[in-house]
Amino acid sequence: MFIATSNAIYAVADDGNGEPIQVYKGTDHQDLGYGAMVSLSNGQAALFALSDGTLLLLSEDDPKRIPTGIEDPIASLLLIRENPLALLIGTDEGAYVYRLVGEKGPAERVVAFDELECRQEWYTPWGGPPAVRTLAKTQDGFCYADIHVGSIMRSPDEGISWEPVTPELHKDVHQVATCPADDNRVYANTQNGVYISVDRGNSWVNRIEGLPRRYGTGVAVHPADPDLLIATVQNGPRGGGAWLCRSENGGATWTQLNDQLTVSTDRISTGSIAFTSDGTAWAAIGKTLYIGKDRATDWHPFWTAPEHDGEYPIQTLAA
Repeated sequence: MFIATSNAIYAVADDGNGEPIQVYKGTDHQDLGYGAMVSLSNGQAALFALSDGTLLLLSEDDPKRIPTGIEDPIASLLLIRENPLALLIGTDEGAYVYRLVGEKGPAERVVAFDELECRQEWYTPWGGPPAVRTLAKTQDGFCYADIHVGSIMRSPDEGISWEPVTPELHKDVHQVATCPADDNRVYANTQNGVYISVDRGNSWVNRIEGLPRRYGTGVAVHPADPDLLIATVQNGPRGGGAWLCRSENGGATWTQLNDQLTVSTDRISTGSIAFTSDGTAWAAIGKTLYIGKDRATDWHPFWTAPEHDGEYPIQTLAA
């Protein structure tokens, strides 16, 4: 797994064996951009979007930079395949999707995504342009793009053609996720709690029983069990109190885990929770990285990020 702080990237074994090792140091605070990152080679490599639109490929070899030619800030990355490399790239400040094939660039903007009729309805609460906040993919090639704010768009063909999911889903989506064990399941954490679809987004059920708040930020799914989820909720967009929650029945009921957390849970951001390939759960809260074992029931502090500028130094996790 990879951990991005405000100015460095670390790698750690999926099962938490050993301390995180720094694999990249940013040249300044802005170098690491929005924190968009995706893992490759079963967690042995990662791609990270720098603030200048360049992708940083981190592996056992020296870091390699891949130019994308994208001028808007990169908000999300999705690995389609590794050989040859194929990615979907989502942007902030306009909500565009690009497709990158190979390691030379540039990326090409997806015209079908630009031409979605519902684009005119996308917005942000503060009046700025919308964003493709997160991306997710099934094993058989369905792709999902979370629009903030504008619901979820889906593609049946690895990001070539696009359409909106059904309007039963709340429009203010903060993260979309899928599960390798069930291509039909789609998970969304929204301003109104967690929604789950069992038919690729044709219908949705709002799963909120046991959640202490409705304002959701992140959601992660066990790679081998589509019913085992962790999710984060908080008092509102600025935090003011946040909770880590677990469900083992597909979101039908939720249990709070905050009694196992040792630091203040004022805010838990999107991208701060994950399951690694072996089923280990992780959560980043402020400077502290927690590990969740035994099917995310047993949580302990694992690592404290070095001192950095900013109140929330751990930006994102990539499993």
